[in-house]
Amino acid sequence: INNSPVSVPSGDRQFHTHIYKLIFYISSMKNIRIVAFDADDTLWVNEPNYQEVEQKFCQLLEDFLSHHHISQELFKTEMANLDLYGYGAKSFMLSMIETAMRITDHALSALTIQKIIDLGKELINKPIQLLEGVEQVLKSLHGKYLLVVATKGDLLDQERKLRNSGLEKYFHHIEIMSDKKEADYSKLLLKLNATSEEFLMIGNSLKSDILPVINIGSYAIHVPYHTTWAHEHIDFEMNNSRFFHLPGIVDAISLLKG
Repeated sequence: INNSPVSVPSGDRQFHTHIYKLIFYISSMKNIRIVAFDADDTLWVNEPNYQEVEQKFCQLLEDFLSHHHISQELFKTEMANLDLYGYGAKSFMLSMIETAMRITDHALSALTIQKIIDLGKELINKPIQLLEGVEQVLKSLHGKYLLVVATKGDLLDQERKLRNSGLEKYFHHIEIMSDKKEADYSKLLLKLNATSEEFLMIGNSLKSDILPVINIGSYAIHVPYHTTWAHEHIDFEMNNSRFFHLPGIVDAISLLKG
């Protein structure tokens, strides 16, 4: 068995050369009955919103440090706070305030603190922008598989985004996790009364959406997004027969409908 990941080109004349290779993989996926989707940067735009707010934060403090060094300090604070605050916009807001206090040696004015809080609220209130092809995929797979959202972040924020997306109607189950590690996915399978062979995850993060799912014996489809948070990067290549790389989420239709 060739254990290299399957990569399917989108809109490419070479697509048909992959069909025979896919036949083997599709037959091995015949037991899949649950398809889970990451949310941020898989269903809708997320990371660009954070980057936009981060740039505005850097502008607030540019009299103290360069934008590059402010971003480095902010990331350092976020990593230190993950175990305390978890993921999401509120955690990001608190980390911005803490970073600003450190950079300014606690000389931050109340007005600047208010501006940082306003940036956090701006992030939370960003309108939802669905990624291309998402609803087409959900409509196509709905009723053929149990569809699940498996995302991490702040509970209220993720619930709000899902509600405002208009996609909630397609999903059998919503799981908002504090983290996405092997144990978290194993707990999800227990909730869904599913075996690892029955579960497939689709997401943009190799670290959070793909690697832990593969490690528990399930299937995973990586659909990359043009920008990814530094924390989600991995420094090695995935190489597993249950791992698929697709250039666009719409390509999942052909793969999963056989």
